[in-house]
Amino acid sequence: MVYHVQFPGLGLEFTINRVALSIGGFNIYWYGVIIAVGMLLALLYAFRHAVDFGIDSDRLVDVVAIGTVMAIVCARIYYVAMAPFEYNSVWEMIDIRLGGIAIYGAVIGAFVFGGLAAKWRKIPLLPLFDLVAIGFLIGQGIGRWGNFVNQEAFGTNTTLPWGMYSEETKAYLQSVQVTLPAGVTVDPSMPVHPTFLYESIWCLVGFLALALYVKHRRFHGQIFLLYAIWYGLGRGWIEGLRTDSLLIGNTGLRASQLVAYASALMAFFLLVAGLRRTKGKTLMVTLAVRDIKKEEAAGERFSPDVLAASASHAEFLAATDAMNDRLDALDLDAPDLDIEELEDPEPEQMPEESSLSQETAAQEETAPQPEEEDQKAAASQTQAPQ
Repeated sequence: MVYHVQFPGLGLEFTINRVALSIGGFNIYWYGVIIAVGMLLALLYAFRHAVDFGIDSDRLVDVVAIGTVMAIVCARIYYVAMAPFEYNSVWEMIDIRLGGIAIYGAVIGAFVFGGLAAKWRKIPLLPLFDLVAIGFLIGQGIGRWGNFVNQEAFGTNTTLPWGMYSEETKAYLQSVQVTLPAGVTVDPSMPVHPTFLYESIWCLVGFLALALYVKHRRFHGQIFLLYAIWYGLGRGWIEGLRTDSLLIGNTGLRASQLVAYASALMAFFLLVAGLRRTKGKTLMVTLAVRDIKKEEAAGERFSPDVLAASASHAEFLAATDAMNDRLDALDLDAPDLDIEELEDPEPEQMPEESSLSQETAAQEETAPQPEEEDQKAAASQTQAPQ
């Protein structure tokens, strides 16, 4: 359980115990602790910035819980399906303590089942994917250090100053589970690429870049596509250095490398299409409603407010609170009066008054006019005998 790790080119040496704590014979490993820390930091970021994406943090809890559980399950299923050896029983397949999870399985599980949970909890899907993508980079950047503690997920030999060596890397490279590109050989006694470190740095740099860019996004889902491109390109290159890749059957193709490049390519085309469609437009975010049931009951009497995605975190907080206060103050029992009903109606005439006015109008039409009477009088005078 104790490893002696060396970086000969840097003159560094570490003694690492895989076990962080033992309680009653039950071991808690540093790998699990580091993964948990990465997930916790990702969750803290997600819950703090949920309002900026129009997501209610209370409903986000359910989505995160389902997505996390299914991410672990799918990570194990992905690994078992691609494992270069056969398991002796179903119990071995599900015993995650023996090691063996695949990050792409976790990503697929989290987004698929988290997306289904978002539909159930009525959380906007694409903004959720944007938020979770940034959190994934935090979790992956921190979690990769669990591979360092376990002395796994390393690469082929290297003469670079940061080349890593330990008895564990030597023992693994002497085993039969090593997968190498055609024509590539390794010397178990020589330092290897610390690919866990490469991926950790790649993910943390990606997190900083996307966190700084997020206020400039042009459409919902853009951050998720940028994540797929960034991580896909990095993982595809790093996977080519590793000696423990999962292969697709007997094809010799590295599963994660193929998935990485394919997802990056697809995301690139979708990104270009999205940027063309939204050229010159400002992305507006529908603010998060806390009481969904009351919003639905209010109908046309309440409409959620919107705010530009470029607005500050403080502006999102203030606008969201003001909107929800307005919804809380809405009295659903009050009569829903139409605007036309509030206008002063024209006075209605009584039936008798109406008939009298009609008779008066008829008499006025038939009564001779003054000018007509004068003309008749003049005509009678001219016809009289002289």
